Amino acid sequence: MPIRAIMVDVDGVLIRGRPDDGCHWSTSLEADLGISADDLHREFFAVHWDEIVIGRAMLTDRLRPVLQKVAPHLAAEQLIDYWFSRDTRLDENLLAALTQLRSSGVQIHLATNQEHLRAKYLLTELTLADHIDSIQYSAQIGAKKPEPDFFRAVAARTGFSPSDILLIDDTAKNVQGAKAMGWSAVLWTNERPLHEILSDMG
Repeated sequence: MPIRAIMVDVDGVLIRGRPDDGCHWSTSLEADLGISADDLHREFFAVHWDEIVIGRAMLTDRLRPVLQKVAPHLAAEQLIDYWFSRDTRLDENLLAALTQLRSSGVQIHLATNQEHLRAKYLLTELTLADHIDSIQYSAQIGAKKPEPDFFRAVAARTGFSPSDILLIDDTAKNVQGAKAMGWSAVLWTNERPLHEILSDMG
């Protein structure tokens, strides 16, 4: 059965780092905002992110008290704006290939581990809503890749059978998780164009 829907990961696939150089968004964080990336990871991401990314906690609610502790000069909204605006390097070649496939009748969806605010940012500020059929993200679903509930929910929400779906992802565990749920899946390394990968799949 031919692929009817392509589910595309965001970070590491469709978006790769800072718009000017592709480095991680937090590379110049300390110089720009006066908070070290190590402190932010230790106090915020390592402690709170697992609950935020599946929608059990809100980003700003967890970020504010952390910043009061490690960077009291910095507002949560300021850090979020910095983060989102510096994590926006789109793979224009991949986006063009996906747009072409969509024009031929293949549905294109984002399938991503995201919290609510950045998911909205991706659709509106980066205008990805103009290029896709939907976004399916972990905070919305209540489960994240590579958990089976994520893949099960995405298939149900989009109306496709597992055999209809191809996942493009840069994380091996996510690819394995999708295949275990009956999806097709490929590990994205950004070394080959999408049309070659699809051609190899037949």
